[in-house]
Amino acid sequence: GSHLELEDMAPRIVQHPMDLLVSRGDPATLRCKAEGRPAPAVEWYRDGERVETTREDPRSHRTLLPGGSLFFPRTLPGRRGQPDQGVYVCVARNYLGVATSRNASLELAGE
Repeated sequence: GSHLELEDMAPRIVQHPMDLLVSRGDPATLRCKAEGRPAPAVEWYRDGERVETTREDPRSHRTLLPGGSLFFPRTLPGRRGQPDQGVYVCVARNYLGVATSRNASLELAGE
């Protein structure tokens, strides 16, 4: 009996993040959705630096949602610690390759 093999696929971004303008302290979600087989691991970068989420640092205020989107329960200005304003990119990886989203800028109103 022949059975259909599911072919592994390199990741591709199916939903790109959009530029956001939010009021300081408001929640924000940068959306990103990637497909691939095996399911790709998603990371975010801000201005070229990897974004730490609660997955790496329980004290982080940024959460990587199950689908790959990046959620900020409240957006923080840049005076102390990690500012949220910047240019973000979503990167999805599996063993077959890497897919990178379009750039999305997160701006805080009143900054």
